[in-house]
Amino acid sequence: MTSVTLISRRAAALGELWGARAADWSATEERNAPSYEAALAQLPPLAGRRVLDLGCGAGVFLRMAADRGAAVAGVDVSEGLLAEAARRVPEADLRLGELDRLPFASDAFDVVTAFSSIFFALDPIAALREAGRVARPGAPVVIQVWGREERCSLLAMKRAAADLREDELAATPTPLAAPGVLEGMTAEAGLTPERAFDDEWAYEYADADGLARGMLSAASGVAAAREAGEAAARAAVVGALAPFRTDDGGYRLPNEYHYLIARA
Repeated sequence: MTSVTLISRRAAALGELWGARAADWSATEERNAPSYEAALAQLPPLAGRRVLDLGCGAGVFLRMAADRGAAVAGVDVSEGLLAEAARRVPEADLRLGELDRLPFASDAFDVVTAFSSIFFALDPIAALREAGRVARPGAPVVIQVWGREERCSLLAMKRAAADLREDELAATPTPLAAPGVLEGMTAEAGLTPERAFDDEWAYEYADADGLARGMLSAASGVAAAREAGEAAARAAVVGALAPFRTDDGGYRLPNEYHYLIARA
């Protein structure tokens, strides 16, 4: 089931960018499975539990949670990605909405997750507070953000895309992996930080065409291609990631992510 509500102009603009190449992003999101596996390993069994994913995108995590027996729900600002999620997880309760004003009742979920999404909220503290509101008391709230800059190869792509643009969405996400930063934010939002951990894996692409298609399906890539042209955006992204080219002409992009498990 998909429920639609009104969102702000800023959120709608961001959602349109994320949904512009929804099928390509859906395939790219599948590469994030190790990220979801790392979080699932830290959680109790999901069978019979209600799980909400904030910024659910094309629904890859929701599919994994549903396959483990969870009743799943997701919220995102992109109608295009929600359509992909509906195809992947038709049983999910999917809603168009913003993270700092979630369209769900209080105390409704046994687990709340947010994978690389909190920093897109207009007010991240409000988004974390909302995550706590919709989680039942004591429920785990899993927040994932980018890891240490020196261990995130994809930042080279984000910087290349940002250099081609001059809009409010051009900035790379604020580093949140420094010790205590995310803990402080969650505590300010009324959550109780419990434990943090890091995980790293590599995105792999067979060739430059696959790399460019994947990178330019993200909102930053779509915006760069629109502003500078497809050829210029492709050249900038592939050039920025040249250090990660393998001997066989493919690309291997190691990237670290930082997680915090808090309690509502």
